[in-house]
Amino acid sequence: MPSEIRNLIVVALLALQAAAAQSPPTPPADPGPQLPVAVADGEWRSLYDSVDSALEQRLIRGLEAEPQRRQLLRRKKLAVGVVDLTDPARPRFARANGNAMMYAASLPKIAILLAAYEAFEDGSLEETAEVRETLGQMIRVSSNSAATEMIDRLGFERIGATLTDPRYELYDRKRGGGLWVGKRYAKQGRRYPDPLTGLSHAATATQVCRFYYLLATGRVISAERSGQILAHLADPGLHHKFVGVVEQRAPRARLFRKSGTWKIWHSDSILVWGRAWRRYILVAMVESEQGNRIIEGLVPVVEEALRQARVAPAVAHQP
Repeated sequence: MPSEIRNLIVVALLALQAAAAQSPPTPPADPGPQLPVAVADGEWRSLYDSVDSALEQRLIRGLEAEPQRRQLLRRKKLAVGVVDLTDPARPRFARANGNAMMYAASLPKIAILLAAYEAFEDGSLEETAEVRETLGQMIRVSSNSAATEMIDRLGFERIGATLTDPRYELYDRKRGGGLWVGKRYAKQGRRYPDPLTGLSHAATATQVCRFYYLLATGRVISAERSGQILAHLADPGLHHKFVGVVEQRAPRARLFRKSGTWKIWHSDSILVWGRAWRRYILVAMVESEQGNRIIEGLVPVVEEALRQARVAPAVAHQP
């Protein structure tokens, strides 16, 4: 290379370096308050007392705008729940078929995660690096073998007792059921079906929303334990369904997630912690061969309903 050209390249590189040094750094994303968020007992409200009629009407209108979704809703083969967490002490909760018990595939592995941390807390399960790694594999990449190992360690009785614990009531017969794990995630093993519907791995949108809201406000065991459970749900290893869409729309938002798929049954659940209004919980379950596509299409519908809700007063009613 001639020396004149080499000198020109060096001068150009030096100029670029100088310009970069003078340019202001890209501001970091506004993280806002960290999860879990502290909400005083006197201010905290149950989601049952936080159903917002206006948000729910917007949600249902948006869902029914598409004919396939409208048909699935009316046949109770699509269930959706959303919680606006713009103000965690005053959540806005909306649901469509919220108390409908549906097969949820791997989504109920969150119940195993909760039961494991309850067992850590009372000392009936040793909290080792190996067990935490197994829980991580069960949640981040939805490992069936890891879930089965944890079921075998904990037992169905312990998992069921955690779900019906009065502190959580994540399975409540009076409200249509909820989270349920009644079979190992393997071909072998006895079934312990949900007493209301006979399903082995099931959930309702309402109870999954409640699970995330309890975590987000530090009310699962303790604030410290809630944070540890959230850490398992953070940075999902599978980038499909809700995650793929939200990552495109809000690449700097923190995502906490668990999904599930088996044959024509598809489910997803996510806690989105971004800026301003983009702080929400979204849960969906659908029975359809186009389930993945349907779930992906819910994100813009829900975010539009949330944007509209920002300028409208909350209208609460009892569920």
